[in-house]
Amino acid sequence: MPLHLEIVTSDRTVFSGEVDMVTIPGSGGVMGVLPHHAPVLSTLKPGELRVKIGDEIYEYAIGGGFVDIHDNRVIILADSAERADEIDIARAEAARQRAEELLKNPPANKEDLFKLEAALQRSRVRLQVARKHARPPAGT
Repeated sequence: MPLHLEIVTSDRTVFSGEVDMVTIPGSGGVMGVLPHHAPVLSTLKPGELRVKIGDEIYEYAIGGGFVDIHDNRVIILADSAERADEIDIARAEAARQRAEELLKNPPANKEDLFKLEAALQRSRVRLQVARKHARPPAGT
């Protein structure tokens, strides 16, 4: 019996379907989920989410959120989620550089500092996932 996985953000359903396994960046560490997993409700940290369907593995960059696991269903409510092939490496690199530059003179407001650090972490995750799965140019 496979798992039913849903990956949802505030503006779209990123994935909905049957999978064999999902690996999730939980706030307490990476969590592998197979059919008949014990019920779990947990927060997620920014990281790579991996989905196994048959012999194929699909990667997503997520920006944190929540996961609810019960009755062979995995529901991920993500702050942001992108498939590896959707990530624009140049845009993610520009976001990383912008956040690093702003952190050279960090804001005094702790909330602004937290948002800036979170943006840097999200851009690093996006770059890691995109670069890991980028295909080399033809002829190389």
